[in-house]
Amino acid sequence: MNDPNQISAARDKLLFTPGPLTTSLSVKQAMLHDAGSWHWEFNNLVGQLRQELLQQAGLSREKGFELVFMQGSGSFGVEAMLGSAVPPDGKLLLLANGTYGERMVAMAEYLKIPSTVIRSSEDQTPDLDEIDRTLESDPAITHLASVHCETTTGLLNPIEKIGQVVKKHQCIYLVDAMSSFGGMPIDFDEAGIDYLVSSPNKCFEGVPGFSFIFARRDLLVASEGNARSLCLDLLAQWKCFEGNGQFRYTPPTHSILAFAQAIREMEEEGGIKARTARYASNHRALMKGMKRLGFKSYLDASVQSDIITSFHFPKDPKFNFQEFYRSLSDKGFIIYPGKISQADTFRIGSIGRIFPADIDALLAAIARTIEELDISLQA
Repeated sequence: MNDPNQISAARDKLLFTPGPLTTSLSVKQAMLHDAGSWHWEFNNLVGQLRQELLQQAGLSREKGFELVFMQGSGSFGVEAMLGSAVPPDGKLLLLANGTYGERMVAMAEYLKIPSTVIRSSEDQTPDLDEIDRTLESDPAITHLASVHCETTTGLLNPIEKIGQVVKKHQCIYLVDAMSSFGGMPIDFDEAGIDYLVSSPNKCFEGVPGFSFIFARRDLLVASEGNARSLCLDLLAQWKCFEGNGQFRYTPPTHSILAFAQAIREMEEEGGIKARTARYASNHRALMKGMKRLGFKSYLDASVQSDIITSFHFPKDPKFNFQEFYRSLSDKGFIIYPGKISQADTFRIGSIGRIFPADIDALLAAIARTIEELDISLQA
């Protein structure tokens, strides 16, 4: 097995984000080729990637699961999942404790899917008893959708425990694992997941251009006529893959080539287990260093993921995030602004082609920036 530290990233500015994120030089180089979207070599590659993703998830076609690629950003995949899975006479229960849960709420409204929303604070996971009571009191609800890692904050929702409640009420379970799949183990059986959507440009360290949706075959086949969009029809897309191996419409050829290389590098690193360990090491180094500098994280450790972390602004009135951000950018480091509605925060990601040494370099740059801007971090 190759040493993952030897798979270098071209020294662009390092992206400490939840994606798109820093990729290896070899992933970038994979896009320096053209591919015929109808050519058998490209279509064979697409078929291989579909199979490899099932294997990465611990699934298989023999176990009744299928993998469908969908062009567009991750949000296109989420909307395709919602718009295709829920039938016209169905009803959706949505869990929202951040921007991406709220985005699903907006999608359901646009798609005119009858829905109920359980909202939680941005620093709290959903109340399982409330979910249970809601499903018990409204038998019209057929589907429940939840975000796994809410990158608004970095909060990790307990999809396994939520799934147990969902299955108790014999509902269909939809999971947005955009920022988590590939960066932590997900047990589909334990969680009772029926559909799950993710992206190549998160923990797989690929580039944007498409999403991928895992679906139970029986439910996918039964979704005939559900789709509320021509282009985002999961079943129609799957039928094309099964029929001629092709995307229905123009595929993101260069992104697919990059993804093929990204999966090879995932396997060389040791799979999801090894990548989970690296991201956890990155996160530990980040938390230790930020605490030493005097920054305070937004979330309690019990709900904090290793994917991305929100930090409170320093209380010093001289702190200006835009100045802080520009100074770090000038030093070669890109972080994320905050998205929390009730607190002033910024975010730092721990995923991508970065290692604890890169985290240490970022921390040193933050320390220099705080000194240059004369910012006090005293409570």
